Amino acid sequence: MKIWIEKAKTIFCAVLLFSGFAFNVSAGTLHFGGEVNAGNITKISTIMNDPDDYLATPVTIEGTIVGVCEKRGCWMSLASDQRFQNLRIKVNDGDMVFPMTAKGRKAIATGELKKIELTLERTKTVMAHRAQKAGDDFDPSSVTEPMAIYQLNPSAVDILE
Repeated sequence: MKIWIEKAKTIFCAVLLFSGFAFNVSAGTLHFGGEVNAGNITKISTIMNDPDDYLATPVTIEGTIVGVCEKRGCWMSLASDQRFQNLRIKVNDGDMVFPMTAKGRKAIATGELKKIELTLERTKTVMAHRAQKAGDDFDPSSVTEPMAIYQLNPSAVDILE
């Protein structure tokens, strides 16, 4: 009986040690792609005030991850320094795979801001989807002009601890 108790203690300690090791490994910084330019961060709100000014040059942003693609991990949304504003980071499927566990962590991303100009019909579809998601009513006739969506196509992303 005494030998069995000692073996059980040894196994228990090994399980605790392994669990702690696995937790610490997963809690570290995750790095994707090339080098993040962390010394030259531009606020998301600054970019969104005049996004067309940032289309031609590389930009680095920082924010809390508020959304991650559940299907392929191909995009994340970072919260801005202004309430209710965020910017999506989008990669080609498989280029970088952002984990769902990243939600709530900080991220820094360097890349190129892209402008996606929607048709009027596509704008109405997007607005209807947003309204449905928010539980609001939507009147398609209220949308009279097409909109543009901006997203960052990153060359490098660091998801911090």
